[in-house]
Amino acid sequence: MPVNCQLKRRYGKEFCITDCPARGAESGYRFARVEGAMSVPPADPKTIDVAVLDMNHGWPNLGHDSLVASMVDVCCDLAPELLRLGLQVRAISFDVRGSGALPDPPGGRFSLYLGTGGPGHIDPRQNDGLAEHSQGLREDPSWRAPAFELFDRILADRTAALIAVCHTFGVLCDWSGIARPVLRSPEKGGKSTGVLENILTPEAIEHPWFRRFYAELGGPRLRILDNRLFDLIPEPQNFLAGGTVIGYETESVDGPRGEALTMYEFDRDDAGVMPRIFGVNHHPEIINRARQMLILERRVERGEVSRQWAAERREILTRVYSGEDSDHLLQLTSNFTLLAPLRYHLYRQIRLRAESLGLAIDVHEDRALNPISFPACDLEFPAVGPGAVVGQLV
Repeated sequence: MPVNCQLKRRYGKEFCITDCPARGAESGYRFARVEGAMSVPPADPKTIDVAVLDMNHGWPNLGHDSLVASMVDVCCDLAPELLRLGLQVRAISFDVRGSGALPDPPGGRFSLYLGTGGPGHIDPRQNDGLAEHSQGLREDPSWRAPAFELFDRILADRTAALIAVCHTFGVLCDWSGIARPVLRSPEKGGKSTGVLENILTPEAIEHPWFRRFYAELGGPRLRILDNRLFDLIPEPQNFLAGGTVIGYETESVDGPRGEALTMYEFDRDDAGVMPRIFGVNHHPEIINRARQMLILERRVERGEVSRQWAAERREILTRVYSGEDSDHLLQLTSNFTLLAPLRYHLYRQIRLRAESLGLAIDVHEDRALNPISFPACDLEFPAVGPGAVVGQLV
């Protein structure tokens, strides 16, 4: 079972731009946005709701909509079965940092949560709008305590899952105490950007899921798309009893392992194969760099982002290494650290919902355990909040 939409494989990646069935009224997929005191759409027994924790604070970014697009791929592949049974998947995006919007804890309508990247310091109390690490962001930190309570509930509920990218991973590290954020020093090159390298740990190589990644790579070193100000320095005394360190940075490509934690499994699912709560400090949601470049140029032409800002993202998206297929290696990283785990947990929620309604459905999460590489969804969604831009890297 491929991790991404089969229609692109059959008809080409441009198919999603013009003919994607997931954009239609009968697609099996819906999207909703919640900001501030806005009400959450009413629950529906035949709608599987997925909570997106948007940590971008209204900044232009690529990650939010790319993460949502990964769900669209799943719905596109399952559309005939979803429509046959009258089921649909709905992504509900919560503006966490900008307006304090948070989803309900598991046990009700939500069992699957996705967290995005975002700007500024990991600790919202440090974002005063003046310090370098705040990136001009002045933040109300009142969302922090309820978010930590939400993470407590997700950890305690064995039926719930959370996949966290970049900033959300940092917030999870803050919540759990497993790592502390440290601004990257000039000696380390400052902000870490572009196609870089991480390394799998010995524990990851023995992990029932990530050892498959190791086998595909032919070794422990993986390519990642990076864009971060902070290192997450591990605090081993606080590692969780059910947790596993999956990856670290490298000091340079082919260089020794660095000190910063880059991937961590906070808990594993009851089947003992797939991470249930998992975070990465890179951007596995950013796939198909050529398409992202096209969207970036369109945004510049429309005056939605500055040319200086776009130039940095353009450099990140075009960096490659001679003698290797960087896009293939980045796709492998996306498959194993985001797309297949997301598909696994979403399949599971769809199957469980169908079974709870007495519906026989030809969907099972085990089908997500054999990822195949090919291009991801290219949908260009409408902007979802103040300053939100599709196809940009935070």
